[in-house]
Order: sequence, then C-alpha cells, then structure tokens
Amino acid sequence: MRLTGVWLAACAATISVALLPAQGRAQPFQGFYVGGSAGYDLPNGVRVTTPQPASPRTVLEGNGGYAALGSVGYGLGNGYRFELEGNFRQYGVNKFASGVASSAGGNVQTYGAMANVLFDMDIGFPWLYPYVGGGVGYAWTHLNKVTAVAPGGFSLNADDTQSGFAFQAIAGLSFPMPGIPGLSATTEYRFLGIPGGETFSATQSGTPSQLQLNRQFSNSFLVGVRYAFGVQPPPAPAPAKAAPAPAPARTYQVFFDWDKATLSDRARQIIREAADAVPQAQTTRIEVNGYTDTSGSPKYNMALSLRRAQAVAAELVKDGVAKNLIAIQGFGQTHLLVPTADGVREPQNRRVEIILK
Repeated sequence: MRLTGVWLAACAATISVALLPAQGRAQPFQGFYVGGSAGYDLPNGVRVTTPQPASPRTVLEGNGGYAALGSVGYGLGNGYRFELEGNFRQYGVNKFASGVASSAGGNVQTYGAMANVLFDMDIGFPWLYPYVGGGVGYAWTHLNKVTAVAPGGFSLNADDTQSGFAFQAIAGLSFPMPGIPGLSATTEYRFLGIPGGETFSATQSGTPSQLQLNRQFSNSFLVGVRYAFGVQPPPAPAPAKAAPAPAPARTYQVFFDWDKATLSDRARQIIREAADAVPQAQTTRIEVNGYTDTSGSPKYNMALSLRRAQAVAAELVKDGVAKNLIAIQGFGQTHLLVPTADGVREPQNRRVEIILK
C-alpha cells in the first residue's frame, strides 16, 4: 500500500484537532492512568534502495501483522491527557516488487517510545467518549532475517537494526465499564510514520552491501483497556424532594350583637389583624362567611348573615386588602358554632369567619 497526500492531510488534521481548545464539554477525567491494547497492523509498501540492482521503483511489501502497546499517563480533568507509550509491531515480508526479486521472506519489527497528547470529548453519552490525539518519539526497526531471491542467482539478506524519529496520529473511542469506576474499554486507529531513510547492513549475492528503507508507514487497528486511578463512582441521585405542604389556612372570628350587622371596636381590631396578616401569609384568596343564631326566620337570617359578611369585607378593603381577593357568602343559621334549638340567641353563632388561603 502506498501513502498518498490524503493520508498526510488526514494525519495533520487529526493532530491539529487534538491540540485545539475544547469546544464542548470535556470528559471529567483527572489523575494518573495506565492502558494497554493490541490488534492488527497493516503496513504501507516501503520504498527500498539497494546498490544492485539500482532500481528506484523497488518496494518492500508486507503481509498484515500485529501491534501491541502499553501506556502510562495523566489526565488534566479538562479533557486533555498526556502519556508515555511503548509499542511493538511486526509484519512478514511478502515480496520485493521491482521486477527483479521473485520471492522474499523474513519479517520487519518496529518498537519505540512515544510522547502523546490526547483529548477526550464528552458528546452527551455517559457510555461513549471519542478521543483524538497525536504523538512524537523514537522508533527502532529490525529487519529480522529478511531475504529476497531472483532468477540469475541474485539474493539479498538483511538482519540489522536501525532507528529514527517517529510520529503518529490517534483516533479512538472509550467505553466506561459500568460498576467499575475508572475502567474503560477502548478501540482505536493509529497511524505510525517513520519518515527518515534508515540504512541497514545487508549482503547481496554474498557480497557486503546496504539496504535503505526510505519511509515506513503503518495502520494499526487496536482494542484495549484503560484504568484511571482515583475515579469516584457517580453520586447517587438525590431523593426527590417532597412538595411542601400548603400553609394552613388562617381563620379569624368577628362576633355581632343580636340582630345587628354593625362592627364593634373589638370587631374592627380583629379585622385589622386579619388584614395585616394577608401579605405575610402570601394569601391568594380570602373567604368572608357570615352566620346567625337560630332566632328569627331562616330567610331573614340568610339576609342578615350576608349583611354581616359585607360589613366585614368593606372593613378589610378599608384596611388595604385588595377587593378582588375577597369572596363573600352568607350561610344564615346553618353551620352553627354552638348547636342549639330554634329560637335560641346564642352569641357565638352570631359571627363572621375570615379565612385566609
């Protein structure tokens, strides 16, 4: 596989995104963590230069191999993480595609150390956190008994280790494990690049020679786990607050002389107390209910109870109570405070009740 400009643009974009300030909510992850992952590694074709044959189009092609890595890092709590990583990759050599070598063998191993910067994103799902990042470091490449054979007696053998600068781009998903605070499963893609042209010792048809790998790029598809230390379980949901009980109604009693609807000084004092309590009790409705004793006819008593209620309501308005809060009713000789027979002049039944609600 050959690296194109599209691959380079994708790598640059991925690393740039990792280093931009957070635009959304960041995963609340702070403290030290360790992680590990393993999976499939797919190398790009590597351009090879050898003294003989001098073919600039020679490409070392490999089979898919495997990759494994471990890391230790620290999360800042605002989504950003910094980590140190050690990695290992290996793939088998398939062929040298140049029209000269007809078969090849051996494998290519790379191992290195990287320093990475990553950013975890909170997209609103507590079970899923995407992340992107990038890193730089140093990588060693070992050509492990790499051979190539071509018709006419040509052969190439290389078993050597060289090293150079390396970089990578990272994109992944983490899945927090329910019931285990700090533990997450991960799946990710890593693009590793070793851009320098490492030169390896080799023998060509029995003669000491050299083999240069111009660039190395690989694509790793990994699954793994990560454990963050000190992560606390989410707080239990607070119990629902019970709705506050409605404030009890306040009731004031105003009494009248027999067969009267006029207010005494004591009656006005009680009405003033009720009016003063209206704002304190956050009153939304005031019931003013008039009553009589059992003397007189029911029809007369109904009218008398209403006049008493109206007199009290007028005094409330005079004392500053809004008229639209007041509901006036007359109940006559019903709902006696003190039960009596008909025709009894009971003073406590000649009353008006002021009820603040």
